[in-house]
Amino acid sequence: MNTKERLQILYDTELKPQLAEMEKMRRFVKRWRAFAITSLILAFLFLYSDYVVLRILGGAGFFAGAIYAAVLALRTYNKYHKQFKTEVVRKVVHLINPDYKYNSAKHIEVYEYNKAALFKCKAERCIGDDLVFGKIDKTPFKFSEVKTQYKTTTTNDEGKKVTEWHTIFRGLFFFAEFNKNLEGQTFVFPEKDRTVTNFLGKEKEESRIHGELVKLENPEFEKIFSVYSTSQQEARYVLTPLMMEAIVTIYNTFGFKMYFSFRGENVFCAIPFNRNLFEPSIKRSGVNFRDVEEMYMLFGLIKTLVQEMNLNTRIWTKSWN
Repeated sequence: MNTKERLQILYDTELKPQLAEMEKMRRFVKRWRAFAITSLILAFLFLYSDYVVLRILGGAGFFAGAIYAAVLALRTYNKYHKQFKTEVVRKVVHLINPDYKYNSAKHIEVYEYNKAALFKCKAERCIGDDLVFGKIDKTPFKFSEVKTQYKTTTTNDEGKKVTEWHTIFRGLFFFAEFNKNLEGQTFVFPEKDRTVTNFLGKEKEESRIHGELVKLENPEFEKIFSVYSTSQQEARYVLTPLMMEAIVTIYNTFGFKMYFSFRGENVFCAIPFNRNLFEPSIKRSGVNFRDVEEMYMLFGLIKTLVQEMNLNTRIWTKSWN
């Protein structure tokens, strides 16, 4: 039985009935959220009435109604969200591998993210959820959705300090133990990434912080990715022909923009997304196999990365317990 058949059986026998039952909560949230928004609009309209009584009674009444509706919607949404994570997301993760650990509230820590050194700015805080961790054969890994940020502090015209948070990366972030403690560091960027090249395709001066440009002997890989390393020799040691073929296969299969770094004893991978993942929808029905299938594919990407990149073949000199 292939993975899609197993997922379809899980969906038909367990997930679909649960999602259908949870649909009542989704509709409740959607209805009361709409009522809250409508009441708030009406409250503001009454505030502009020419009649004092209407301004007081109408404005206050609809404003109170908006608060009541918002509280009802929020309470129900929190229940819906928790149940979705427990009853749906957790089961999808366990279908991939029952030994994986899943925590809907936790995420990759900021110090773990900064170890990758993939982006120019160092993160000062990390927000996220849906942490998955465990081992694939002998390879420990962690994986979660994250949004990383750095802050700037300026002084406004009134002399007050203003702190702003700026997003560096938003998406899926994964790391696993590599099968050697590397002395240098090697980075793999999307070829069209404008943070390392200009519009003419020439590398920017600031990209040199990642080392020298490395030319490799895989034309298809070179069309998709650019490689920078502090050691030309070690970059070729890491990015073997099989490793490059595996990364190209992953790219061709999923079509995601991917960033890799090989540093110390870890391989890191960052995949940008501009939307929340693994979250229940309020706008449309949650009884949808395609949503579950996408969730399975994204979580299953961990296993694909480790296996395709051959991390479990420990051919180098590092000793393992």
